Amino acid sequence: MPDLAARARTLLDLHTAPEILVLANVWDVISATVVAGTDGVRALATASHSIAATFGYEDGENIPLDLHLDMVARIVAAVDVPVTMDFEAGYGDAGATARRAIEAGVVGGNLEDRMKPLDEAVAAVEAVVAAGRDAGIDFVLNARTDAFVRAPRDADRGELVAEAIRRGQAFLEVGAPVVFVPGAIAREEIAALVDGLGPQKLTVISVPGRSLPVSELQSLGVARVSTGPFTQRVALTALQDAVAAVVGGGTLPEGTRALN
Repeated sequence: MPDLAARARTLLDLHTAPEILVLANVWDVISATVVAGTDGVRALATASHSIAATFGYEDGENIPLDLHLDMVARIVAAVDVPVTMDFEAGYGDAGATARRAIEAGVVGGNLEDRMKPLDEAVAAVEAVVAAGRDAGIDFVLNARTDAFVRAPRDADRGELVAEAIRRGQAFLEVGAPVVFVPGAIAREEIAALVDGLGPQKLTVISVPGRSLPVSELQSLGVARVSTGPFTQRVALTALQDAVAAVVGGGTLPEGTRALN
């Protein structure tokens, strides 16, 4: 699959370049084509939370994998840029899920560790890396550690950074090119994670009203920033506000564009 291999290589190069990779997560074909058609967009990422919500499921592998993959395949077929898929914790078999995602045209993926014992989490990362190797592509695994998001509110932040680095280094050692640490927002935490994992090895999520600007993340050596479910929430906020305006006696927003 030369085209698949080329897309995978492109996605990997985007992660290792000095310029940060910005990924606005998408959830269906129209969101994917709108994002892909925006100037400066070089790749797409799907959001499991948003795809699940589209079909009425809660996040957390509640949406059937077949349905999830069907939507992702439709997204891949609709755009000309590399697509990376959030396949949560791997649906019980990370390697098999990665193989199915690759068959759908996906060239990268997020895999949550859910703070499982480290040897189990590493084995899952190895399985995904092997799936990419067997397919003959440089599959870009964004190995996620939930050290921050699953920690108690009163947890020591320094200890969380250390644990994220410990787990992230283990994932990098078995072939994951980048490590995703959601929940790391403060500048000093991100700087420490980059120091521990290396430049162009860390990916983070942009949280509305809380995260650092993309330009500052780039200056810190972050490889990638994504938007997770927040892009869908931006769209839904605009929808609800527009409906409220019309119901309240007004009109739809001036400047609304025909994007579909």
